[in-house]
Amino acid sequence: MKRLIAASLALCAPFLFPFTASAASVDDAINEVMGPVTDAITSVIFWTVNIAGFSVPFVLIWLFFGALFFTVYFKFVNIRAFKHALDVVRGRYDDPNHQGEVSHFQALTAALSGTVGVGNIAGVAVAVSLGGPGATFWMIIAGLFGMSSKFVECTLGLKYRRQNADGSVSGGPMYYLRDGLAKKNMGGLGKVLAALFAVACIGGSFGGGNMVQINQATQQLISVTGGEASMFYGQGWIFGVVMAVIVGIVILGGIKSIAKVTDKIVPFMVGIYILGALWVILTNLGQVPTAFGRIFAGAFDTDAMYGGLIGVLIQGIRRAAFSNEAGIGSASIAHSAAKTDEPVSEGIVALLEPFIDTVVICTMTALVIVITDYGQFDAVTVFNNAQGGSLDAIGLTSSAFEQSISWFPGVLSLAVILFALSTMISWSYYGLKAWTYLFGETRAADLSYKAVFCVFVVVGSAISASSVFDFGDAMIFAMCFPNVLGLYFLAGEVKGDLTDYLNRVKSGEIKRFD
Repeated sequence: MKRLIAASLALCAPFLFPFTASAASVDDAINEVMGPVTDAITSVIFWTVNIAGFSVPFVLIWLFFGALFFTVYFKFVNIRAFKHALDVVRGRYDDPNHQGEVSHFQALTAALSGTVGVGNIAGVAVAVSLGGPGATFWMIIAGLFGMSSKFVECTLGLKYRRQNADGSVSGGPMYYLRDGLAKKNMGGLGKVLAALFAVACIGGSFGGGNMVQINQATQQLISVTGGEASMFYGQGWIFGVVMAVIVGIVILGGIKSIAKVTDKIVPFMVGIYILGALWVILTNLGQVPTAFGRIFAGAFDTDAMYGGLIGVLIQGIRRAAFSNEAGIGSASIAHSAAKTDEPVSEGIVALLEPFIDTVVICTMTALVIVITDYGQFDAVTVFNNAQGGSLDAIGLTSSAFEQSISWFPGVLSLAVILFALSTMISWSYYGLKAWTYLFGETRAADLSYKAVFCVFVVVGSAISASSVFDFGDAMIFAMCFPNVLGLYFLAGEVKGDLTDYLNRVKSGEIKRFD
C-alpha cells in the first residue's frame, strides 16, 4: 500500500506548484514539460488522411465507420429496439433477483452524466460556426449511428463483468477485450488491447474527464461573479477545493453513491436545458421552418460536411471529452453495474444515450443558435477567445439563448458547473475501474486513485495549461482504437445473443411487469 500511495503522490507532484508560484509561470512550466509529450501523442492519435481535399483525422474514420458497420450488421438495432429500450429503462422487465448494483435508469443516468455537458453547449456552437447550419444534420446522423456502437459495447460490458468479493462488480472493455478474445484463442491480443485501453482510460479520467471539466466550470464561475472583479479571479483553486470535497464525498461511496447523485442532477439539468431551448423555439416559431430549411440545404455543402463531422466529432466536442462517447467504451463500465442478468437488455438501454445526448440535446442547441443567427460567428474567433473572456464557445450559446430569455445565461452557467460535476464523478468511476484492473481490486488501489483524482480537481481549477488538457482529450480518443477493434471480433457473439434475447421477449419467456 505504501508503494502505491508513493507512486500516486509522484504522479501528482509535477502539477502541485500552482500553489507556490504564479499561475502564468506554472502554466508555462507545465506546457514546457508536457508539450513535447502531448504533441507526440496527439500526432499519432489525430493522424490525418486526405479525403476530397480535406485532412480528416483517422480517429474520425475509425469511429464513424465502426458505427456505420454495427448499424448495418445488427440490422438497425438502433431503430427496431428503440421502443423496447424505453420499456426496459422504465423498469417493465426488472427482476429483483438479478445481480448488480444499480437500476437500468441509474446506469443510464450515470453514463449520461459523463457525456451530457460542455460539449452539448460549446461543441455545437463551434460545429455550426465551422460548417454552418448544415452541420446539425451531420450531428444527427452521427448520433443515430453511434447508438449501435453503444449497444454493442454495453452488451459486452455487462456480459463479461466480474463479481467482486464485497458484492460490487467490475466491467467494461478491459474485461471483454481480455476474456472475450481469450475465448476466440486470441488471449495475447486481448490482454494487450485491455491494458492499452486501461492506460488510456486512466489518462482520460484525469484530463478530459476531470481537469478540463473543472477548468471550464471555474471559468464560468469567474465570469458570472464579476470577471476580473470576482473573488475567484486568479484564485480558482478555492473553487477547486470545494468541488474536490464534493467529488470526494460522492465517489467514496462507489457506483451506488454516484448513481444516487446522477439520477437527480442529470434529469433535472437536462430538463431545464430542454425547456429553455423549447421556449426559444416556440417564441420564434415562425422562424423554425426557415431554420430547418437552412439545415437541410446546407447539409451536403462541403463546408457543412466538414463542420459537422470534423467540428462536432473532433474540434467542437473534444473540449467535452467527445459528445456521446459511442465507440470510446467508457459507458460500458457504468452499464456493467446494472441489476440484470440479461446483457442484451442493458445494451438496448444504452443505445438511448447517443439519442438523448446528440439527437435531442445537441440538435436543440443547434436550432437555438441557427434561429437566433448566432452561428454566423467565426469558429476561429470562438477558439481564440475560449479563455479570454470575449465571446467563447459557451458564451456564443449563452448569447443565443439570451435573445429570448434574458436571465438564461445565469442558469446556463449553473448548468455548466453541475454538468462538470456530474461528468467528473462519472469519469472517476471509469478511471477507478481501469486503475483497479491494472493494480488489483484492493482498498489501497481504490483509495489511492480517488485521492489522486481529487488532487487533480484542485489542479485543474488553478491552471490553464493547454498541453495537459490536450493530453487528457487525446487519451480519451485513444480508448476507441483497442475498443472498436475488439468489438469487430466480438460482434458475431453479440448478434447471436441479440437474436436469442428478442426471441425470448417475443415468446414471453422474459416476463414483462406492467
